Amino acid sequence: MAEGDEDLPRDAKIVKSLLKSMGVEDYEPRVIHQFLELWYRYVVDVLTDAQVYSEHAGKAAIDSDDVKLAIQSKVNFSFSQPPPREVLLELARNRNKIPLPRTIAGPGIPLPPDQDTLISPNYQLAIPKKQPSPAVEETEEDEEVVDPNPSQ
Repeated sequence: MAEGDEDLPRDAKIVKSLLKSMGVEDYEPRVIHQFLELWYRYVVDVLTDAQVYSEHAGKAAIDSDDVKLAIQSKVNFSFSQPPPREVLLELARNRNKIPLPRTIAGPGIPLPPDQDTLISPNYQLAIPKKQPSPAVEETEEDEEVVDPNPSQ
């Protein structure tokens, strides 16, 4: 083994050998710790589920059937298979039977209606109604006309 492998835990050595067997030579050292964390979390989840299944069956201890069931349920929950190609083709045929709406060709770029865009105004101006101003009595001073062009 490479230098520095003596102080690694057994599980870390296993992860390192798995990476090497898959042809992965260049990786950061923290990758091993991340794989170990994922590995431990997965094992704890599977064993917890297996314990629940064992208790439900009325068993005193977990057996291999409980672990297999827990793994199978985790696989069914985590990974889903895509629908078969024939099903997807039939869905595509049904969808493509409906023609697209005709566009009204006009100048410029066609945009959706104003209510569906973010550029339409989303406010209304509230203009207050003007109240009639109180009647002002005219005085003699108001009646005097000021000559705009006084003679010099």
